[in-house]
Amino acid sequence: MSTKGVVLALALMLAGCADMQLLGLPGLQGDHPEQQQVVELIGYAQKVAAMSADQQHRAYAKDNQAFAKDKSAYSRVRLALLLATPGASVRDDARAADLLEPLAAQGEHAGPIRLLASIMHAQIAERQREQKRHEQIRQQIEAERQRIEADRQQIETERQREHKQVEQLRQQIEALKSVERSITERVQPAQPRRQ
Repeated sequence: MSTKGVVLALALMLAGCADMQLLGLPGLQGDHPEQQQVVELIGYAQKVAAMSADQQHRAYAKDNQAFAKDKSAYSRVRLALLLATPGASVRDDARAADLLEPLAAQGEHAGPIRLLASIMHAQIAERQREQKRHEQIRQQIEAERQRIEADRQQIETERQREHKQVEQLRQQIEALKSVERSITERVQPAQPRRQ
């Protein structure tokens, strides 16, 4: 799923929970500060996806510093969004999952930021499972390739051994023929000379 697709999915999933009007994003129903923060985080996710590698590194330094000073849910999710962005130069799914885990474990009565964290955590966990499955398949393919190569080498060794045996047998046959000619020449009686 593309980054924009992930952001849209997050926005739609949170629409019911956070009472947001996502199609006309500036307007929020209610003035709950957490709802506004979720909208800001979704907008931030879109910005991060469009940033260059250098911009992402600067954003990471800034967000990491902000999180070190203030370990709030907002700064935690903001840093995790940056770290979990597919294709980001600072991508680190493991750290993003660690950042989100305390928020994701809050249960169904959580606020909008925690719901966003739960959704992100589930997506990261699924992505990590897919990467693990991909790695297992890659290892199986590599093991199979090595097995095939070993079989090919064994067949080649066997072919060379058989070729060597055939050559030895050919040489033995030639030697026997030579011995046979030699014997035949000795045994044939010399024909008497005519006078």
